[in-house]
Amino acid sequence: MESPSSLPYRTLAGAGALLGWLALALQLGLSIQLTVASGQGAWTGVWLYLGYFTIWTNVLAALTLGAAAGLPGGAFGRLLRRADVHSAVAMSIVIVCAIYNLLLRQLWQPHGWQIVADRILHDVMPPLFLLHWWLAVPKAALHWRRVLVWQAYPAAYFAVAMLRGAFDGWYPYPFLDVGTLGYLRVLLDACAVLLVFVAVALLLVALGRWQVRRCERLPQY
Repeated sequence: MESPSSLPYRTLAGAGALLGWLALALQLGLSIQLTVASGQGAWTGVWLYLGYFTIWTNVLAALTLGAAAGLPGGAFGRLLRRADVHSAVAMSIVIVCAIYNLLLRQLWQPHGWQIVADRILHDVMPPLFLLHWWLAVPKAALHWRRVLVWQAYPAAYFAVAMLRGAFDGWYPYPFLDVGTLGYLRVLLDACAVLLVFVAVALLLVALGRWQVRRCERLPQY
């Protein structure tokens, strides 16, 4: 494997980060436009925008890819360049793609620029991030025990979504809608989704360790 700091990998990471930020900015503008048009105001658009797991995960993906490309620097950049951070983000963005395409896509029909934002955030960024993870992230430091640590992010998102919903009655996804399903059903749904997170994380660690063993067996020139 080439060095993760080589020009082709940094170019891939930089292009992915730029694409991610552009799609996030576009989605924010569309969210504000929608709530302003409905008379709810711009801040409502921002509030709703920040309620989605897709948004936060794509922010993390864009930050992580940017760090791989060289920005930001310093301690924060070094943290983002760690293999376990990359892998945790990879886990989450795989779930973004899978849940959206399996459970949510059929629930609405985007139009115009919304199609562009929708496709990039759900269909383009996940495979692009995984490609960078596979090609450029050294994985010798990946360990099975990190899988449980990675679940802190989706667990924290779930807790915040429940608090937000209790405050204003709005839930970002149908399977989190306490008003319709009740807390018990939502908690069971959340546990099922968390098991999927764990399964994806275990698969990524297994693939990473296999890649390390394969590279070690290759002749060195």
